[in-house]
Amino acid sequence: MEHKLFTKDFTLVVIGQIISLFGNAAIRFALPLYLLNQTGSSALYGTVMALSFIPAVLLSPAGGLIADRVNKRNIMVILDFSTAGVIVLFMLLMNRVSLVLLLTVTLMILYGIAGAYQPAVQASVPALVRQDKFMSANAVINVISSFASLLGPVLGGILYSAYGLVPVLAVSIVSFGVSAVMEMFINIPFRKQKTEGSIVRVVLGDLRESIHFICREKPVIGQGLLVVCAINLFLSAMIVVGLPYLITEVLPFEPAFANRLYGYAQGALAAGGIAGGIGAGVWADRLRINSAGNLLMMGAACAFPMGFALLWLDSGMAVYLTITICCFVVMSVSTIFTVQMMSFMQAETPTNLVGKVIAVAMTGSMCAQPFGNAMYGFMFEALAGYEAAVVLFAGVVSLAIAAVARRLFRRL
Repeated sequence: MEHKLFTKDFTLVVIGQIISLFGNAAIRFALPLYLLNQTGSSALYGTVMALSFIPAVLLSPAGGLIADRVNKRNIMVILDFSTAGVIVLFMLLMNRVSLVLLLTVTLMILYGIAGAYQPAVQASVPALVRQDKFMSANAVINVISSFASLLGPVLGGILYSAYGLVPVLAVSIVSFGVSAVMEMFINIPFRKQKTEGSIVRVVLGDLRESIHFICREKPVIGQGLLVVCAINLFLSAMIVVGLPYLITEVLPFEPAFANRLYGYAQGALAAGGIAGGIGAGVWADRLRINSAGNLLMMGAACAFPMGFALLWLDSGMAVYLTITICCFVVMSVSTIFTVQMMSFMQAETPTNLVGKVIAVAMTGSMCAQPFGNAMYGFMFEALAGYEAAVVLFAGVVSLAIAAVARRLFRRL
């Protein structure tokens, strides 16, 4: 294998990711916002988002198991075409069935596909680049994801505010179709593993092997996943539910302008991911896993300026800018942390287990998100007028979790 990072196949993976994730970001921005605009209920929004995450949690392990036994290129191609088909079906049904039911089912399918898709992408990195390039390759993948997430909500917000939902759906369909065609030309080295017994027995055996590796052979991975799970429950879920609700329903903006501002805020989150990914790539030789807890401390601390802005600032725009800047910082440090953890797992995991271990890790890190989304949806609605208390609660608990994580990682 060539010693350079951007080989032909890795470059095709990157370009396919740009196009596919752009469509993903646009559609996952527009559909939940459409629901919130139609209903104005944070509890309903949080519940639908919680239900949407469940298939991603359940299908991530399946994606990892499949990624180790099926050509990863084929997985990417099939899932991108499938996503385009799901959006087409949504467009055909959107004026014929219940909006809440259709949006819930569609988002569940889209998140489930994404949950199965990402392990294949992450597991392809060790097959395409050398181990000393893992950190740089993961940084590139994260920058691409964040860049697409930046353009998706910003352009999606402009399209959605000006023309409605349908143009966003059309752009997403084209994105997934083009990505699938491009991915057909990727060559990812693949060695078929022996399969003994029924499919159920194979799946359970693979899952058992992965969990044993994470919990027994490399327990620090399992401990790190518990930390990520807790942060997702109390901080990430607050941002997922709170950001659209605060901007479009609480702050004193005209609806169309508020939707556009929310798109810009989502873009700021993605820009933070880009900054974090670039930082992880630039500082790849200096980043150490034993300092990862400091990043979580920084991210958790950002909840406090958001809460105090809601309490003390009279200007809606000043509150909006404070929230947006803090979300940028949270995303920057969390991206660097994610790159560190992913590179650590890839380097410490045998090749025949990497897809399964990454999938189990992704599942573990996401499993709390549905509960967090539902919890904050009801908290924001129950404490209407006291939203700052919800945000400050998230900051206090997340900071305590980050302090425990810092002690854990310092022992490595």
